[in-house]
Amino acid sequence: MSSSSSSIDLRNRILFTIGILAVYRFGTFVPLPGIDPEQLKILMDSNQKGLLGMFNVFAGGAVSRMAIFALGIMPYISSAIIVQLLTGVSDYFKNLKAQGETGRAKITQITRYGTVLLATVQGYGLAVGLESSANLVINAGLFFKISTVTTIVAGTIFLMWLGEQITQRGIGNGISLIIFAGIVAEIPRALVTTFELGRTGAVSTLMILAIFILLIATILFVVFMERALRKILINYPKRQMGNKMYGGESSHLPLKINQAGVIPAIFASALLLLPVTFSNFNFSDNETFLNLSSYFTQGQPLYMLLYASGIIFFTFFYVSITFNPTETADNLRKYGGFVPGIRPGESTAIYIQNISTKLTTIGALYLTLVCLMPEFLIANYPIPFYLGGASILIVVVVAIDTVTQIQTRLMSAQYEQLIKKTKFGR
Repeated sequence: MSSSSSSIDLRNRILFTIGILAVYRFGTFVPLPGIDPEQLKILMDSNQKGLLGMFNVFAGGAVSRMAIFALGIMPYISSAIIVQLLTGVSDYFKNLKAQGETGRAKITQITRYGTVLLATVQGYGLAVGLESSANLVINAGLFFKISTVTTIVAGTIFLMWLGEQITQRGIGNGISLIIFAGIVAEIPRALVTTFELGRTGAVSTLMILAIFILLIATILFVVFMERALRKILINYPKRQMGNKMYGGESSHLPLKINQAGVIPAIFASALLLLPVTFSNFNFSDNETFLNLSSYFTQGQPLYMLLYASGIIFFTFFYVSITFNPTETADNLRKYGGFVPGIRPGESTAIYIQNISTKLTTIGALYLTLVCLMPEFLIANYPIPFYLGGASILIVVVVAIDTVTQIQTRLMSAQYEQLIKKTKFGR
């Protein structure tokens, strides 16, 4: 593949990704049939806090417009969480994971079936909740429920397919990019809303300035932590082949502080959003619902505790299933590498495991801090949810990962061109 064809392939991948994301954004503006838009606006203006507001963020504003993508990609993420947890405790799923490509294909298929099931349950909960709100549904009844559930499930499956297409034929992780696109597209509106609050006096100018300083500082902190590495020195012994000596070099085993990336924040949010199906979509005025909803708002101890616990748990869980110190130590021994002062094999695995555990602890605390710190501001001031910690983390991390993938493809094309030039030069 020449440099020109590599550049064309990269350009086509980027254009394909942009096209898919444009289709997704278009779908967030296509409303469900049978909804009164005026009543919907009144309803959503009074329900922007708590889990419903978070749901709206991950759906790219589709919930506030009650669009066909109202559930977003969250049923797929929830299904993936369940399957990942089963992989850690079920022998059946452990065996599937050990089967390589065939097993992964089976796990993917199970995840899709789980997505359809969850989307159906959540779609029905959404339909019932919409009907329970006075004057919101024009013609309530069985036909509305069937059409809503069918539309919601079809929208979710289509969105899942779009994400897979981006992963296979575009740039970056499709699911993460869809969430990224939804948040980025709504940020300008959130900024306008914030400035409008300052103009009307609802928030002081000094507070808005402090918020944006905190926002910039958070972005810089996230970039620093995502780029931070702990390098483990690896030495390779010298060996003689004929009259020449080979080896004796040193290299590094790089371990990121945040090895889990943005996955724990998304998984923890998805887990908190599951009760929305059974509570927050039931827009009723009964006392039980109001009491339950009051516990799941920004600044509430239960909300913060569950959110922080979810982030910490999924950080350790995700690292445990994606990084295997024993396998890494075996590969080092296989190629003759060793950590200075550490015996090869089991001792090296324990050494790497200890370092990985410390880094994971730091990474979990960092993710928790970034995700929870802005939530207190959102709880006490009318700041849009799109300026929250989880939103910033997702946008920055996904942007870094996408740029890294583009750079990797460009470097690969340059190396291929260099090798061909060297070959022809000879």
